[in-house]
Amino acid sequence: MSADSNVTAGPPVGVATSLHRGTNWRGAFVIGLSGVILVTGIVPFAAQAMGAAAIPAIIGIQIVATVVCLCIGELAALYPHRTGGTPSYAYESFKPLGESTARHIGGVASWSYWLGWFPVAPINMILAASYIATLFHVPQGKLVNPLGSLGSPTGIGVLAVALIGLVVLFIPCYLGIRLGARFATVFGVVSMVPLTLLIILPAFKPSTFHWSNVAGFHFADPKTSGVAFFLSWLFVICWNGIGVEAAACYVAECRDPHRDAKIALTAEGFYGLFIYAATVIVFVAVLGAALTTSDPLTLYTSFADHIFGSAHWVKYLIGIPLIGALLLSVLNAIMGVARSLFQASEDRLIPKWFAHTNRYLVPDRAMFFNLIAAMIVALFGSPVRIYIFSNVGYLLAIIVALLGYFMVRQFRKDQVSPFRLPGFFRWIALLMGLGLTFVYFAGGWGSPNIVVGAGQGHTLYLLGFAVVAAYIPLHLWRRMTDRRDGVPSLGSLPIVVGSPGGIDLDGMPQPHLLDPARMDAIDAEAASIHKIPDTAPEVG
Repeated sequence: MSADSNVTAGPPVGVATSLHRGTNWRGAFVIGLSGVILVTGIVPFAAQAMGAAAIPAIIGIQIVATVVCLCIGELAALYPHRTGGTPSYAYESFKPLGESTARHIGGVASWSYWLGWFPVAPINMILAASYIATLFHVPQGKLVNPLGSLGSPTGIGVLAVALIGLVVLFIPCYLGIRLGARFATVFGVVSMVPLTLLIILPAFKPSTFHWSNVAGFHFADPKTSGVAFFLSWLFVICWNGIGVEAAACYVAECRDPHRDAKIALTAEGFYGLFIYAATVIVFVAVLGAALTTSDPLTLYTSFADHIFGSAHWVKYLIGIPLIGALLLSVLNAIMGVARSLFQASEDRLIPKWFAHTNRYLVPDRAMFFNLIAAMIVALFGSPVRIYIFSNVGYLLAIIVALLGYFMVRQFRKDQVSPFRLPGFFRWIALLMGLGLTFVYFAGGWGSPNIVVGAGQGHTLYLLGFAVVAAYIPLHLWRRMTDRRDGVPSLGSLPIVVGSPGGIDLDGMPQPHLLDPARMDAIDAEAASIHKIPDTAPEVG
């Protein structure tokens, strides 16, 4: 028997209780590299716009991201039955505020997290399609702009490649976590090994590295320097940098989540800190005044030219790993956040349609919803436009996660995770959550005009709030259908035993609810240990 696991609150009656536990920390880590790979999207934009000032901005956000990974790692090990990653722990975290409040905080966080992550698919598929067109001479066709002033013109050939690519990558997502992890491993090796080596190479050619480009962390244009400019870019950088927490989406599908959560998220956090910090430092130090473009392929190729010299093969050396990196992030954007919608549906917060699983025990309908939404958002064309409204959701989910961690450590001291940080981390999480709240409003409000371009107004920022508010009709629809189907009102979420809900006992059947009227010996044993002893030591 597994004596160190705990029965915890799980999904309600009549809803599927489990995804397939078919991977380990390596699978979670590799798929989660999609967050690390977002460095290829933000560093070119931030370095070109901010100059050396991008260095403290990106490193500061990555320190926050590392703390987020550690805190979420602790919560993931404590609540291994909660699939969907970072937002899915909000229900348990905010229980001191009451059952109903906790559930709705969790529901808003999950829906906001969806808004934050699913646009990664169209953004990076558009970039990958443009690089495929450039490297392999695919005709880009005439420019189209289906969304008018909200979008940017995009070549019809690039748009077609992007839409086809989204459909193709949906297939391994649909066929199960194991196949998805294998695809992620291939994309991860193809992309991260070359890109990691690339940022180390200047150490072997010191003449290309110019500290004068870094000294003083000066702005690219002194006229743009200022608090509002810096905060607006911090707001956008958060969307990419904190994304290293993506591995948490798959912890509930790991075979040993108590162990795998700690390893996957700790490794993701520190590796992400290294990649983001090293990339922005070497790009600014090597390129300096040559940072005249925000296009990742052009900028990475220019960087490689400084190291290897100009050669026709360099663009393929850089382009193919970049394409692999982008495809990995697209894969996760379809797979990962579908788990968040799945969990919110199991919690009776959004329509039960999202909780459907296929024969491979993955949330197929939620992933299909992501695919359709991604194909629509691809029509925006410009990545920075998508960054703005998407981050309204994403940063809200991260703020909730940090404050939730504080709530657990401060007010639920009987909840002891197998992976436990020192007690002072709860205060760090609280301060970081409050700091990100300031950036959320002070930086987000002006970001369309500063990051996208003058005259944009606040439409993109407000659009994000409008999408977050869509949680209300979705929840009301769920309540209406539950009443129609005669589903009783929900108090606290009942206990589920099995894998991944709650505990694993030898001989345990498929995950199921504890029914006091029909309990076998294993169920009775599970019910007797569903609370952690009050004598559990408090650290810090």
